[in-house]
Amino acid sequence: MIVVERLTKRYGPFVAVDDVSFACHPGQVVGFLGPNGAGKSTTLRVLTGLTPATSGSATIGGYAYRDIPNPAMQVGTLLDASAFHSGRSARETLRLSAQMMGLPNSRVEEMLDLVGLAASEAGRRVANYSLGMRQRLGVANALLGDPSVLILDEPVNGLDPAGIHWMRGVLRGFADAGGTVLLSSHLLHEIELIADHIIVIGGGRVMAQGTKEALAGTPGTHVRAVDEAALVGALTAAGLPCRPGPVGGVAVDASTRQVGEVAAAAGLVLTELGSSSTGGLEQTYLQLTAAAQRGPMRQPGPPPGPGIVGQNSSGGMA
Repeated sequence: MIVVERLTKRYGPFVAVDDVSFACHPGQVVGFLGPNGAGKSTTLRVLTGLTPATSGSATIGGYAYRDIPNPAMQVGTLLDASAFHSGRSARETLRLSAQMMGLPNSRVEEMLDLVGLAASEAGRRVANYSLGMRQRLGVANALLGDPSVLILDEPVNGLDPAGIHWMRGVLRGFADAGGTVLLSSHLLHEIELIADHIIVIGGGRVMAQGTKEALAGTPGTHVRAVDEAALVGALTAAGLPCRPGPVGGVAVDASTRQVGEVAAAAGLVLTELGSSSTGGLEQTYLQLTAAAQRGPMRQPGPPPGPGIVGQNSSGGMA
């Protein structure tokens, strides 16, 4: 479990992180969102012992990172995929990490296989790696010690669509097995797909935090049927709001299971059924961080609805 309490980090007169508090629980993927310069990376650096806090605390399993024996066996981190020694191969990099943790080389081969780095790629120097390959190496290094907590800063940068899908599966599987994931990313769609809990930070302060449903709204469903007029009638009769989809078909403000059950009860043949994002996370994010965005921004809309926990100007919970 990760607990950050009233964390503040100052660099002279500049306040990078200002009275930040949040918690990440086992079994959760927590999305950590904010514009450039919001304080995300600084918070993660304090949490992993790379930067001392000015005040407040950041603990993992009740301990500061520096006080955890053999911390890489408890906490897997990926804060900068370009930080690996460019003259070493991926296999050499992981073997050095394994030696420091007291792990056998067989664990290295397991991780290379897990992240999809083939034997020929694992023997190449990191200097010749694409950013996506470095990200895969970073994930392998983070998972090497079989930790219970993952702290990742922009891990999907440079990955192709297949790589992003793979990363989503790895992180979701890790959390479903009881692990804790704190994930910083600028890809709102990916966070909306994978996160259970979301924290939005801007100007060094927590602007809002809560469940994905509270910040993004409940994802809807996109459905197509052989007889879409009959489908709309059945959905309406069942009290499920629906409308024409943006690319055809029908958009429904309900889960795929609800839509499928209505269609089955009405004897309708579906040709497509899947979840669709409401776009609510992007709208909420832009409203909350409008003052911290670089460049011209439209005036933010109305504040987010109930269920979202933010911080007021005095640092207390709103």
